[in-house]
Amino acid sequence: MSLTQELKEKVLFGGQITREEALSLYGAPLEELCEAANEIRIHFCGNRFDMCTIINGKSGRCSEDCKYCAQSACYRAKVEERPLLSAEEIVEGARESDSQGVLRYSIVTSGRRLSDEEIDRMCDAIRQIRKKTGIRVCISFGLLNETQFHRLREAGAERVHNNLETSRRNFPQICSTHTFDDKLATVRAAKNAGLTVCSGGIVGMGETPEDRIDLALTLREFGILSIPVNMLNPIPGTPYESLPTLTNDEMRRIVAVFRFLLPNAFIRLAGGRGLLPDKGRACFLSGANAAISGDLLTTSGIRTATDMELLQEIGYEVRI
Repeated sequence: MSLTQELKEKVLFGGQITREEALSLYGAPLEELCEAANEIRIHFCGNRFDMCTIINGKSGRCSEDCKYCAQSACYRAKVEERPLLSAEEIVEGARESDSQGVLRYSIVTSGRRLSDEEIDRMCDAIRQIRKKTGIRVCISFGLLNETQFHRLREAGAERVHNNLETSRRNFPQICSTHTFDDKLATVRAAKNAGLTVCSGGIVGMGETPEDRIDLALTLREFGILSIPVNMLNPIPGTPYESLPTLTNDEMRRIVAVFRFLLPNAFIRLAGGRGLLPDKGRACFLSGANAAISGDLLTTSGIRTATDMELLQEIGYEVRI
């Protein structure tokens, strides 16, 4: 029996693979690895697929210096600058996503955190969404505290999105204006307020396989079950504009290793998926079982109708 098969059996019987075992999968034959990851996904999650859309609720002029991000005021990337959208605009986006069969709708804003006045406005928008649609509301409003998260949960938000981005070791190479511990404190605050958490990272930023595995292990430690895996889209004007994009096979391997480490999670293809030649199809057969559909924050995405057709073709059911 190959190492891949041994580790698959370990996971299927309820075991957890170690950091060293996960790292060994980076040398395993790709097709065998991806097939095994897909078996793990089916065993723990069936054919359920979790689809969400996002709306860019506030754009540009961000004070943070995340090197991948076009919205940072520290760089020269061209991005639309826009203050917080009105409740009417946000509710309309939710209506459209709900009509397309999307399960979750995430309001995402630029900046370190929203102010209390802005949170009041978003609470009003969330209450209207919950009253007028059946879609579930997620929020990504920066480094908020537990009290602020309580207010948003009471308004009807269910989930907080807060990517860790990379490993603790690598985080200072990505951002200097906040820390990995700031991120973890936000995750704890959201969970303490009774919200579920969606958290993952970006691959292709020069990190090592060990960094990717350490990120997954942190997510496992915190019990995170919605995990975006973004592929870097090198945007002109950012420090990472010249980095090469990952290949389809590299993304398949990353997704498959994440599935071994996080067997019962929704592993969500997010930013950069449109750069893949098959728009994520092979990754959806290598352990991924969730996606962000439609347009992203500063880049175009994939039409929801196109995604729905693909998912039906390969046997997924878009449901919680």
